[in-house]
Amino acid sequence: MIVANWKCNGSKTMIDAWFKNYIKDSEESNGVFIGIAPPTIYIERVANIAKKKSLQIKTGSQDIDISSGARTGAISIEMILDNNCYFSIIGHSERRELFSENNIEIRQKIIKIMDKTLPILCVGETLEDNKKDFTKDVLREQLEVINNLEFNNKLVIAYEPVWAIGSGLTPDPKDINEIHKFIKDVVQSNTNNSANPSVLYGGSVNSANAASFFNEDYVDGALVGGAALDGSSFAEIVNLFNGIKQ
Repeated sequence: MIVANWKCNGSKTMIDAWFKNYIKDSEESNGVFIGIAPPTIYIERVANIAKKKSLQIKTGSQDIDISSGARTGAISIEMILDNNCYFSIIGHSERRELFSENNIEIRQKIIKIMDKTLPILCVGETLEDNKKDFTKDVLREQLEVINNLEFNNKLVIAYEPVWAIGSGLTPDPKDINEIHKFIKDVVQSNTNNSANPSVLYGGSVNSANAASFFNEDYVDGALVGGAALDGSSFAEIVNLFNGIKQ
């Protein structure tokens, strides 16, 4: 599973160029889940181009709101479903930091979408926490949002160390693998139906380092930020995943 998070980037010109480059460099995907979370205003455009080009690319949202109605600027679950979104990213570290989202709100969002579309829950520690060896404590606390829930549909967790996002720094692949196994164990132990999540790695993933992550047993894919803004770069990451995990 490879998902692009375009964040607050994009334009009509950028999207057209993205697809041209992606098509030029992509190989057969072999049924791998390939997703793009563009800015909400471009979800329909991305979905329509992917359909027109017969590409197996699914669109999703970068976030949802906990409710609807008198909440200016918010995007509701009903709106993303109207746009045929296959997934929604929840709890990204930028939402936690810039918009002060907490576990209570994140759990509300998970409950709101868990039976309607695929939640991709982001977790990750700061550099200070990492240096103090608090990573697993932080992740366990962030994963409390799924405690005692029953996931009839698939659940995806994205491990994104805050200090690795956009920095060019990444943990050692072996350390990532250990953390992914830890996440799977925590989720299975604390959900009502022992959910077995897919766990993606995110944080400065690019075509030069992606293979080192994908070679690890417990890495089920990637949530890609900056490198996903170029269609050729994203295609290379998808191709690497196909060559290793298929």
